[in-house]
Order: sequence, then structure tokens, then C-alpha cells
Amino acid sequence: MLIAEKKLEIKEIVKNARSEGRTIGLVPTMGYLHKGHVSLINRAKMDGCFTVVSIFVNPLQFGPTEDFEKYPRDIERDIEILKQADTDVAFIPSISEMYHNTHLTQVDVSILSEKLEGVFRPGHFKGVCTVVAKLFNIIRPDRAYFGWKDAQQLIIIRKMVADLDFNLEIVPVPTVREDDGLAASSRNVYLSDQDRKKACVLSKALHKIRKMVELYKITDVRILLEESKKIIETENVELQYIEAVDLETLKPVTSIKKNTGILAAIKVGNVRLIDNVIWE
Repeated sequence: MLIAEKKLEIKEIVKNARSEGRTIGLVPTMGYLHKGHVSLINRAKMDGCFTVVSIFVNPLQFGPTEDFEKYPRDIERDIEILKQADTDVAFIPSISEMYHNTHLTQVDVSILSEKLEGVFRPGHFKGVCTVVAKLFNIIRPDRAYFGWKDAQQLIIIRKMVADLDFNLEIVPVPTVREDDGLAASSRNVYLSDQDRKKACVLSKALHKIRKMVELYKITDVRILLEESKKIIETENVELQYIEAVDLETLKPVTSIKKNTGILAAIKVGNVRLIDNVIWE
């Protein structure tokens, strides 16, 4: 596996791969890799891509009270995981490499970025879109892989790609779950054993919703959300939102059908966790 720390390095590596007729697949990450990230890499490899994984903890997407300094980092561990996953190249730039001193430009997908997570993390998606747009311009992938676990992020990135005419395909990949049902996330490491048990109430509630829709054919959102809230209330967690939305506009829906989903966030202690159930 190759490792590049400079933009000029990764551009040259990708140029050489493309000259050999390879399709370029990008998996953007903030490191502290888990099974969810590996599933994205595996999908890119399955698609026959020359697979580039970026590791960059992006300061622009953290609010002033959020956990940028404490965000888990372990580059040596990540590199080992990437090697085991047969990654072709890791792009691991510094902050100064990604953002020069006079950097002013940011990318804002308005309206979509102001809902759900945007209410609790204002400015977050502006930071996400800015760094992803930069990665797309630096690496120029043919495909970029994002997980449905971060559904709002995926929807916003797809909109950005469409609106700004990026010449690539966004490939969504299903959420990967831990053995206890918790959606794989780098922030899970923050949870104590006791808080982790509490956190699983969210995936239990979403699993119940999926069962009600797919097994019992109940599609009325009001009934589904009422049932999910009853389950979540059985644990001492803070429900920040749970909403049924269209997967393109993020507008509320009243019944579940194709291209809709239920997105939710809870806070357990000081840890925010997001999860969802999706009908593509």
C-alpha cells in the first residue's frame, strides 16, 4: 500500500493508476477506522477500483463546543487496517496541506444542511462539503463511497455533486452494525459499558419500525414514531430528533414508501449518536 501526505503526491499516484486504465474509487474518512469503513473499501475493491482512502480529521466540521481535539486518532492502527483491506493508497494530509493560511472558500448546500443534524450542529455540513469538494478536486475519483449510516451527509453530498457538476458517481453502502446492534461509529469508543447498553435502545427502536413496516405493512409515520419513542423512553437517553423524511429533499413524509427513511439522533451522557432506517 502506498501512503501520500502531499496533494502533489496523491495526484501523481492517481494519474499513474488512471493511465493504466484503472477506475478510481475514493473512501473519505476521518480515521479511527471501523467495520463500517472497511465495508466501503470492500465495496470499492469489489467494483474493481484503484482504491484511495483519505484520513483527515477536518476541523471545519467541528463546532466550537465539539470534540475536535479529543476525536479518536490512531494512524498506525488505521494503516494496518487499510493494509489488511488491500487498500491501494492512503492519503493522509496535514491541516496545513489541506487549508492554507488564506483559505476563505466554503461550500454550503443550503436548506438540506439546516435540518435534523444541522439544527444541533450548525455549520457542520458546510465543513463536510468543503473538505469533500476539495478531496474530489484533488483526487478526481470516478466513484466515491459513503455509508447510509450518515444518511443526511450522503444526501447532501449527492446534492452537491449534482448541483456543482462533479464528474463522479456517489455509491451508497448499507450501515454496518456491531454485534449488539449499535451502528458502527468512531464515536462508539466514547461510550462506557453502561452507556453503550443504553445507546442500543435507538437501534432497537429503528429495528421495531422496520419490522412494523416490512412485516406488518404499517406505513403510517405517526404510528411508527409513537412506537419508536415509547421504546427510546425506556432508557435514560436524550432523544434529540426522530423524523420520517424523503431521501432527496429531507422534507417530512406522512407514510413510508420507496425513497423515504426515518432518521434519528440521541445523546447518551456527552456522546451524540445518529442512526436510521432507510427504504431506498
